[in-house]
Amino acid sequence: MGATIAVNSEDKTTWDGGGNRPFGASYGKMMMWFFIVSDALTFSGFLAAYGLTRFKFIDSWPIADEVFTHFPFLHGVHAPMYYVALMTFILIFSSVTMVLAVDAGHQMKKKKVAWYMLLTIVGGLIFLGSQAWEWKNFIKGSYGAVQTTDGKILQFVKDDGHGAMHQIALADFVVDKHEDRVQHTRKNGLWNESEGTLPTYSVNEVVSAYKNNPDVLIRIEKMDLATKQKIVLSKEEGASYLLNAKQVVEGANLEVNEYGNPIFADFFFFITGFHGFHVFSGVLINIIIFFNVILGTYERRGHYEMVEKVGLYWHFVDLVWVFVFTFFYLV
Repeated sequence: MGATIAVNSEDKTTWDGGGNRPFGASYGKMMMWFFIVSDALTFSGFLAAYGLTRFKFIDSWPIADEVFTHFPFLHGVHAPMYYVALMTFILIFSSVTMVLAVDAGHQMKKKKVAWYMLLTIVGGLIFLGSQAWEWKNFIKGSYGAVQTTDGKILQFVKDDGHGAMHQIALADFVVDKHEDRVQHTRKNGLWNESEGTLPTYSVNEVVSAYKNNPDVLIRIEKMDLATKQKIVLSKEEGASYLLNAKQVVEGANLEVNEYGNPIFADFFFFITGFHGFHVFSGVLINIIIFFNVILGTYERRGHYEMVEKVGLYWHFVDLVWVFVFTFFYLV
């Protein structure tokens, strides 16, 4: 027994074999909107989890201005957030070129569509390369720190001569005594587990250098909520903390983080990596569409709707980055 649904075929409010268009949208464009909404909910969940976790560990959360300080070809220059801001501008500009490509498609201007699509692809590739470079610096680290047996991160600071404390690298005061250290592999490690790459310095070398440099102090990951600055210990307090030193930490990974709470690194890798996967997918799709434009596929179809659909996805990716940038770098 079949059911009959009466529809008004004159106002074009239902799809009929893909011909009629509710809300003035084709089937493919409507499905792209469904995908964008579902993906937006996924990113919203991730960012909400990040926000709640940060609020819970607010007094030990890394400060973005102290983490993302690198700029290409400017070695030794403290440039907090400059390169991240440039990355963001490039991605937003690629969204502008995508708008121009869609507009050129409405005017059936093949050469302009191809040109603006190419600029969008280049912008996406620059962003991906920049994000990979940021990951490399974050993983490698800038200063080095010491982790205690209870998981606390001890950073080293020095008076800059103007009454302010600035963080210094282990290489600035620790002398490598070339101690014989054995890296644990699956063969000689406990429970058949191997350890990561050995750090540049041993715990003993760091402790000895700290004692021999009276102007070097220790800063813990905890923040004074009144001053918004991390707490700097006295020389004696720092020495007592070093009694519980477990290992030297260089850089960040899923287990340790020289900048502070390791959960920050977990969220950073996961959310920026997930977004980077979306950008990478978008670049691949844009390349396919670009070659279709060159081959005249959409000219023969009589419209450039595929450019418009991929444009929706690209704008979504750019908008998501604005929120990721705000949560991780600005707030």
